[in-house]
Amino acid sequence: MGNVRKLYPFHLIEPKWQRIWEETGVFRAFNPGDEIPSDHPFARRHGLSGRADAARLPRKYYILDMFPYPSGAGLHVGHPEGYTATDILARYQRARGLHVLHPMGWDAFGLPAEQYAIKTGQHPRITTERNIATFRRQIKSLGFSYDWTREVDTTDPAYFRWTQWIFLQLYHSWFNPRTRKAEPIETLPYPPELEVPPGTQPDPELEARRRAWRDAHRLAYVAEAPVWWCPALGTVLANEEVVNGRSEVGGHPVVRRPMRQWMLRITAYADRLLEDLDLIDWSPSLKEMQRNWIGRSEGAEVIFIIDDPQLSAQERQLRVFTTRPDTLFGATYMVLAPEHPLVAKITRPECRAAVEAYQAEVQRKSDLERTELAREKTGVFTGAHAINPVNGQRIPIWIADYVLMSYGTGAIMAVPAHDTRDLEFAEKFHLPVVQVVRPPDDSIPWRGFTGDGVAVNSSCRDLSLDGLPTPQAKEKVIQWLESRGLGRRTVQYKLRDWLFSRQRYWGEPFPIVWRRDPRGEWYHEAVPESELPVLPPELDDYKPTPDGQPPLARARDWVERPDGSRRETNTMPQWAGSCWYYLRYLDPKNDQRFVGPAPERYWMGTDPAEGRTPGVDLYVGGTEHAVLHLLYARFWHKVLYDLGHVSTPEPFHKLVNQGLILGEDGQKMSKSRGNVVNPDDILAQYGADAFRLYEMFMGPLQDTKPWSTRGVEGVYRFLGRVWRLFIDESSETEFEQNLAVTPPDQQEPLLEQLRLHPSIRDLEPDPSQNKALHACIKKVTEDLEALRFNTAISAMMIFVNQAGSWEVRPARLLRSFLQLLAPFAPHLAEELWALWHRTFAPDQRPVPCLTYEPWPAWDPALLEEETLQIVVQVNGRVRDVLRLPRDLDRDALEKAAFASEKVRPFLAGKTIRKVIVVPGRLVNIAVG
Repeated sequence: MGNVRKLYPFHLIEPKWQRIWEETGVFRAFNPGDEIPSDHPFARRHGLSGRADAARLPRKYYILDMFPYPSGAGLHVGHPEGYTATDILARYQRARGLHVLHPMGWDAFGLPAEQYAIKTGQHPRITTERNIATFRRQIKSLGFSYDWTREVDTTDPAYFRWTQWIFLQLYHSWFNPRTRKAEPIETLPYPPELEVPPGTQPDPELEARRRAWRDAHRLAYVAEAPVWWCPALGTVLANEEVVNGRSEVGGHPVVRRPMRQWMLRITAYADRLLEDLDLIDWSPSLKEMQRNWIGRSEGAEVIFIIDDPQLSAQERQLRVFTTRPDTLFGATYMVLAPEHPLVAKITRPECRAAVEAYQAEVQRKSDLERTELAREKTGVFTGAHAINPVNGQRIPIWIADYVLMSYGTGAIMAVPAHDTRDLEFAEKFHLPVVQVVRPPDDSIPWRGFTGDGVAVNSSCRDLSLDGLPTPQAKEKVIQWLESRGLGRRTVQYKLRDWLFSRQRYWGEPFPIVWRRDPRGEWYHEAVPESELPVLPPELDDYKPTPDGQPPLARARDWVERPDGSRRETNTMPQWAGSCWYYLRYLDPKNDQRFVGPAPERYWMGTDPAEGRTPGVDLYVGGTEHAVLHLLYARFWHKVLYDLGHVSTPEPFHKLVNQGLILGEDGQKMSKSRGNVVNPDDILAQYGADAFRLYEMFMGPLQDTKPWSTRGVEGVYRFLGRVWRLFIDESSETEFEQNLAVTPPDQQEPLLEQLRLHPSIRDLEPDPSQNKALHACIKKVTEDLEALRFNTAISAMMIFVNQAGSWEVRPARLLRSFLQLLAPFAPHLAEELWALWHRTFAPDQRPVPCLTYEPWPAWDPALLEEETLQIVVQVNGRVRDVLRLPRDLDRDALEKAAFASEKVRPFLAGKTIRKVIVVPGRLVNIAVG
């Protein structure tokens, strides 16, 4: 803004109030048992002091932002959108009398800091701490009412000690299918052949088998898994981190390869993750995204016999999962995932070169690319055949990339007549298409029909489905398969167990060591909890080792322990720290537990109290985390709930996704497009309150919206009108003159020279003024409850326009307006609030804290119109609309209607047959 005159001195007001808020700890939330200072505004509002137990504390309101990854670029204007919304609501709920917990922290482990360390040799902690400092400064400059005493950082050893501890809870647990919950691994029953006779010790061989049994049931286990390996980054990448066969970070080529990985058994919780969606207040679309990711499907596992006598009996059994076993008679070919272990065994010599070339090609594709519906189908014939179990027909076995090893059994029976992808594949490779379902309407083509209908062409010697509706046909064929040992009823999920390890330095080390048993075999074992946190070693080189081991393997002295055991050298993914941070906020300084039971029960809403919400009351964040982060956090929470560490089955009661803020060019903000807007620039020119107001005025919170700096100017002008509504012009002129000759570091006290506008007087408002305020209170309150921030701001703009025209501005009304403005523009509201009290309540000390001042209520009686519009009809046609006093009785309404100059011509010379009066609405005169 340079030397351009500011519409109001936000450059002095905003740092002043941010300093006061921090010094007084006004936004601090108190745990049960905390010492509450008697002079704290929270204590004064609620009549508390000393140690308050949960029963004396007010009803809680836990409002949570998805905490950010502190990147080196700092914030852009899209980041604070959700933070602004939650801050407005936090301030509103404090004023309503709720005990608000509104924390902030840092999801600080991440690949960018590690890549920077590889390039420069600088420890990623240095980079991370610098980035956090930038983010903290920017966020504080926006005046958000966070309780900074609860700040967490996932890279802090005091934090990730408990991340490691939670991992050990998973490691030491198994999922009991009978009780449908996690239980200590000590309760896992052994099969008879692994039982140890009483009074004896198992020999090494038996103990190894018992250990293998335990390890196979743990919620945290080791498996060989096909993973995306990026040689350039030296790490495994998740599916969502691979785009078009390249790493999302850096664009490096990736390949598929098997690797020993830590896995978490999230699939055991699939049904509970689905069922408990009914317990929470999320949007239908968000719940559907979770359901689709879990992908529960009921159907049958069917055994096809591979026609190759050289294979063993077990190898010849090719199992497929299908949700439509009623279409078995239409299976004309089979498809295996290219990475299926049977491919190498069944491929005929004449097909091997083509098969191997195709497998190499598929290795470079992500699962998303492979299953894209619009892609042209590709595949290769293996030369092998299988026998269809219902009709004995010999059908070819292909491989194709649209079948994934990670879903079902990695093999499908293809029914091209009734599956879109199978049909496209069959048409391309000229494979048979056999109708086995008749659509319910003859006008619907059967070819490619995927819905329910009636079975046709589906009979063999001892099974006939013909004429049966789809549900009955499914049931009959499943019973037939089970009776012959050719299949079984089953449920499948798209959800796969969570690949939980990364080959990186900058992540939580696993609290695991590897030991050799008496046979020389390596096995894993948890470190004692007393050794937590397991800290990463200091390194000079953060790259993987030349033979592909993780960076931690470079620290030989760290890896090799004195007792001959070796530390695990993988690290946890970034997801780990974000799975439970909402719980650490409740008790961040506790060094004995990850969260104490009293704060957990209070803030998660399980202490008995009327109206308390179970879990986080409101969670706000971007749609990019609508599936995986939420799914992983819900899974961890359920394990902790099963083990008695938390008291609610779900972590987040209500969840809202904010929309994306695009650049001024309508595209997603990115440095490469050059359309990133830095909030520091906006704050320097217009101030934090204008920035906050514009972020919410752009449109509904959930919508995608383009940024417009000219739009910021509009709300900045509105705040200028608010300033002029309150401030005496002559005192402002004197203030600005003094400002011009005062050094910047001495300017803040000059704010004391400002006076209220002389039209603001301690007088009773007239009815129209009361109505204007109470209409504003009603609209802002209702809009805040519904998260309609943009229309709430519009209501305040209307009020300011009305109040600006008043010759006398009642002081009491303007005081109430400041309470409405405070959640949106807190700095300006605080300054004007203080000035109001210096003027009209100079002896009131301390000045009532605006943050905790009770939210104003509207009076419906003051909103009623003194006059009403009354429609006058003659024979049902409108002839006039009269504005009349609302308290007129029927006779008076009738007289007014007959007296209307517009109505009289339609009554002249007519006989009045009937008069209908509807008080408050109309008068209808029937004439003949």
